[in-house]
Amino acid sequence: MARKAFYSFHYDLDNWRVSQVRNMGVVDGNRPVTDNDWEAVKKGGDAAIQKWIDGQLYGKSVVIVLIGAKTAGRKWIKYEIKKAWGEGKGVLGVYIHNLKDQKENTTAKGKNPFDSIKVNGLPMSNFVNVYDPSPWFSSTYNYIKNNMADWIESAIEIRRQH
Repeated sequence: MARKAFYSFHYDLDNWRVSQVRNMGVVDGNRPVTDNDWEAVKKGGDAAIQKWIDGQLYGKSVVIVLIGAKTAGRKWIKYEIKKAWGEGKGVLGVYIHNLKDQKENTTAKGKNPFDSIKVNGLPMSNFVNVYDPSPWFSSTYNYIKNNMADWIESAIEIRRQH
């Protein structure tokens, strides 16, 4: 079954790294938003952002949180995770700090965003899988590309169980 994914990430810091994951072609993802589109959505305030996120989540089977240095704790990432979980979608995390940006730099590893979100009194990190690929760029890229489909199926199965 073809899975459709919503990618959750810190746009300003990780858009370049995220584009590498999107372009792997492993799953159908939400349409990348341009800088201008995102600025227009943000100008509409919280209601417009929430409406945009809800629309993007519609019809998706999984949310993939691409975790960079400052992903954890961000208001809208937390919203996306909670909304997806509440709708019964699979949820997983993938650290992307070892993918290079447009200047060929990697970044610091961020905190697990699922540590601070609770479901039935437990941190989501107790049952949501988070993957941390190799620190070598080519290995990181290939590891994500070669395993993403299996990670998605696992996330969907975990959600069925919880």
